[in-house]
Amino acid sequence: MKKILLLIIGLSVSFFSYSADNKLDTQENVLFPRVQFETNMGNFIVELNRSKAPITVKNFLDYAVAGEYDGTVFHRVVSEFVAQAGGYEADFTPRDSKEPIYNESGNGLKNSRMTIAMARMNKPHSATRQFYFNLSNNKNLDPGRNWGYCVFGYVESGEEVLEKIGEAATAFNPDFGAADVPVETILIKKVTLLPRS
Repeated sequence: MKKILLLIIGLSVSFFSYSADNKLDTQENVLFPRVQFETNMGNFIVELNRSKAPITVKNFLDYAVAGEYDGTVFHRVVSEFVAQAGGYEADFTPRDSKEPIYNESGNGLKNSRMTIAMARMNKPHSATRQFYFNLSNNKNLDPGRNWGYCVFGYVESGEEVLEKIGEAATAFNPDFGAADVPVETILIKKVTLLPRS
């Protein structure tokens, strides 16, 4: 009985330690966490804005820390518009998504060049895991009389990598059933939450 009790206590301690570590991993008390994207075209760093988009940043980091963006691709690239990613593997198998999140597009952040924002369907609160980078100033994606697309960070360094991604050759992909798909795979090898600065 004593051994079983010790085992249960041990498991409880392990579980709570794991939970605490997970909380620390997403840096919940850091207003401007930074993540590094490692791609087959180079690396870049993004600073997220938890102050303006707390729900969106939490959602993104939950996926990132769990390794959910590792091995996904940029599946849509429109020159001087957006580069979209986060939802598909290299063979266009979709990754599982959590519940959609609230649209924080009214947070004052604009869809300016080199910002990161959440992709969504027509419904305003339908964003799950996909995101995009603005390759130009896309004022048409900001909120006005209608809901916009939520910006939640900006590219701190490595803009040239995204510029290169934005210049990638694209075409209609019959397997994926969509246009603007890069002809050569643009792979996100890993997204890493960087240590607190």
